Amino acid sequence: MNNKLKRCCFALLFFYNTLSSQNCNYIFSGKIEDFHENSVLTEATIFIKELNIFSIADSKGEFTISNLCKGIYTIEIAHVACENVTAKITINQNVYKTFQLEHHLEELKEIVFKIDRKTSNTSIEQTLKEDVIESFTDKSLGDVLAKVTGVSSLSTGNSIVKPMIHGLHSSRLLIVNNNVRQFDQEWGIEHGPSIDINTASSIDVIKGANTLLYGSDAIAGLVLIKRGNYQAKDSLFGSSSSSLNSNGRGGNISAEVVTTSKKGFYNRMQVNYKKFGDFKAAKYNLSNSGVKNLNASLSFGYKSFEKGFDLYYSYVDNTIGIIRTAHVGNVNDLIRAINKKAPSFVNDFSYEIDNPRQLITHHLAKLQAYKRFQNLGKLTLQYDFQINRRKEFDRRRTVLRDNPAADFRLFTTSFQSNLKIDALKNLVINTGFLLRYQQNNSADANVTRVRIPLIPSYDKYETGFYVVSNYNLSAQTKISAGFRYDLTKIEAEKKYKVFDWEENNYDELFPEFTVGVEEDFEILTFPKFNFNNYSASFGFTSFFNQGYEFSFNYGLASRTPNASELFSNGLHHSAARIETGSLLLHKEIANKFIASFTRNHQVLGFSISPYYNSINNFIQLIPAGDALTTVRGAFIEWKYSQVDARIFGVDLDVNGKLTDKLYYTGSLGVLQGDNLTEDIPLIHMPSTNFSNALFYTNKEFYQLNIGITQQTEFRQSSFPDYNFTTFNPINQEDVLVDISSTTGAFTLFHFNSSASFKFAKKSSLTVAFNIENIFNKPYRNYLNTLRYFADDLGRNFNIKLKYNY
Repeated sequence: MNNKLKRCCFALLFFYNTLSSQNCNYIFSGKIEDFHENSVLTEATIFIKELNIFSIADSKGEFTISNLCKGIYTIEIAHVACENVTAKITINQNVYKTFQLEHHLEELKEIVFKIDRKTSNTSIEQTLKEDVIESFTDKSLGDVLAKVTGVSSLSTGNSIVKPMIHGLHSSRLLIVNNNVRQFDQEWGIEHGPSIDINTASSIDVIKGANTLLYGSDAIAGLVLIKRGNYQAKDSLFGSSSSSLNSNGRGGNISAEVVTTSKKGFYNRMQVNYKKFGDFKAAKYNLSNSGVKNLNASLSFGYKSFEKGFDLYYSYVDNTIGIIRTAHVGNVNDLIRAINKKAPSFVNDFSYEIDNPRQLITHHLAKLQAYKRFQNLGKLTLQYDFQINRRKEFDRRRTVLRDNPAADFRLFTTSFQSNLKIDALKNLVINTGFLLRYQQNNSADANVTRVRIPLIPSYDKYETGFYVVSNYNLSAQTKISAGFRYDLTKIEAEKKYKVFDWEENNYDELFPEFTVGVEEDFEILTFPKFNFNNYSASFGFTSFFNQGYEFSFNYGLASRTPNASELFSNGLHHSAARIETGSLLLHKEIANKFIASFTRNHQVLGFSISPYYNSINNFIQLIPAGDALTTVRGAFIEWKYSQVDARIFGVDLDVNGKLTDKLYYTGSLGVLQGDNLTEDIPLIHMPSTNFSNALFYTNKEFYQLNIGITQQTEFRQSSFPDYNFTTFNPINQEDVLVDISSTTGAFTLFHFNSSASFKFAKKSSLTVAFNIENIFNKPYRNYLNTLRYFADDLGRNFNIKLKYNY
């Protein structure tokens, strides 16, 4: 035997003796359970990284790995729909260990949405996907929500857009921004939500009253704006985007940077700037209709399976012009502006935003933390506050032009808790409470030069609690039920003209509110109101074969009159009218029934959703039947009153796959609103509308998408007659002022296209080209409050660029 062979034999013998002397007969065994219910998780994979061996949990959730040597090993446990668990174990004897996995990962994963129907928790819900939101980066929340069937836009000009669900808006529609209920003086019909949609990764629209976790007053429904979750890994990524538009000669630029770590920490920075000059109707310029926005947000947090926190702050700064022609100086100008087909005031294009205009800033901050408890569930605590400052500037004499006609400072702070109990089999219970304080400060006459502000200073206190349960009767059937109670207390400080106070009989009805007569025949009052609101919901969902679903939801909602409805008294220049509230208003009580029959199928899918909403003490703002002349012009007076009402209709959605690359979507919305007390239609109800769209998609060719959309609005034939006659001092005669007749039907066509180009493994550039109102159709929308004075927007060419890195 040569020397080389001897050395090899010696090495093999030494290695064998070493293995023989080491005990490699240890056993590692254990059990895999669900964290919430302690139920066993079968077919979980247990992987030892150093040895590259694995085992599969049996029907009892148990596993065994034999013949292990002494040492320290890294164990990774994986299961479908669960978050992987990684642990270190020391083997110096037989080891038995129980591992618990989170089996409800929908809370931890980021989901990218388009427009889908969802019937989770039995609510009638639709979700806007991220790529749909990205196509509206230079527009408002109301614009993007109008993509959902049953959701309309109530607008004031082109830049102030409020979402409506089934004909209801403002205080009846809850908007929850990153789990914070938005408060930005939403009571005003021309007060758009101060929200930057560039912060959203998805938007849920719940059309029923099944929204008890967020409030008792969602008579219309709920808009839930969500941010994405991030994986626990070391990463740095983000995106930059820009948009250019021909109409308004402006656009926006936006940037986002996100960093994450494998320890679970993350932070995100986002900023968006938008600027437009005067927009253009089909035939003329809309003078003083420009807009300028600066929005930014910051977030920092930590997320793990058992605990985490999220610190969030956002800032919105908006400057919005109100078309110059909407402001009139006398009754004759008012009549001419309403009856004339073209605006009475048209200037050349300009980026200058002059009076009338709005200056709005909104701060929102939130601190949220959660902790999971074994055999119980997840406890979440949240503190948040908002500061909203709104200045409204009127057309005034030069010395007063920089003094706002209205100046509101709204401060809102909340503390809330939610305990999600999900340790029970097939049953999930959410329960919690809310404490909220809100203060509105209206600037005094030294700032606004208005002796009696439109909305007075007030303090508002709210407390409430709720219980909502969701139970799986079977794999195909779910039911839900909930109850909520809220107590609201409002204390205000308001001046009235003595004549107005006595004319409304307030001196006899509310003598406890007065403290005496002041100068100029004004009386100072201190109104105080308490409201008790009870709300409830019940839902049912059943799943059938071939993607069919049936859902039913009933909701009882109660809404306290807001400050505008109770206390308004004066010119609301942004809405170009005088508004008068009433101290006699009671809370609204709504009973809403909504059902949905859906087929989720790629080739042919559809959804039919009929609904019926009965509202007692429905608060409406209607023309009072005259035009009043003030020192700042002539305006129509509108007053708040209460009636019993009903709103019913149906939403229809259809989607189909025509070929492998050609798709079709269609929608139809039909609604009827009735004033039952006076047996007339309700004012400002959406008309019947429908849309059709064809899309070509080629994922293999640069993710190419090309589509054309047809949008039709019928003339609203069901409307109340609030026309009135007033004296025309120029012609010395009485003339009819037609403020009730609705606008004509119109059909618009839009084109959209996009393609994506990859530059590196994780970098891509998306280019989009769109045309809105292709044929430059002149039209006026009945739900635009400035329709009396000008047309809606004409054609717009749009180019968008987004770079992901």
